[in-house]
Amino acid sequence: MRLSTSLFAAALCASLAAAATPAAAITCDGNVQVQRNGERIITPYCQDGYLAQVAREYGAKTTAHEMRWNVGEKARICRFIGEDIRVRDTCEQYLNRGRNDIWQ
Repeated sequence: MRLSTSLFAAALCASLAAAATPAAAITCDGNVQVQRNGERIITPYCQDGYLAQVAREYGAKTTAHEMRWNVGEKARICRFIGEDIRVRDTCEQYLNRGRNDIWQ
């Protein structure tokens, strides 16, 4: 009896945790996070994920996790593809531009 109750409790906790995960997940559309109410906001989380996605299109082997946690990797990727219009805002701080640059 005690074993079956413990197994039931463990199964219940696991199913509740699994059910809660998708609801708490962040949904990105490019650089923007889509809120539950449909509003869109720019977030660093989505920007990093999109930067990694665009970098992979250029052939770079990187992940969103690396973009978030490795500033050196993010700077390297930005120097590689930072002028791409899709990630220009994300990479702004990593690009070496002169004072007279038209985009500055």
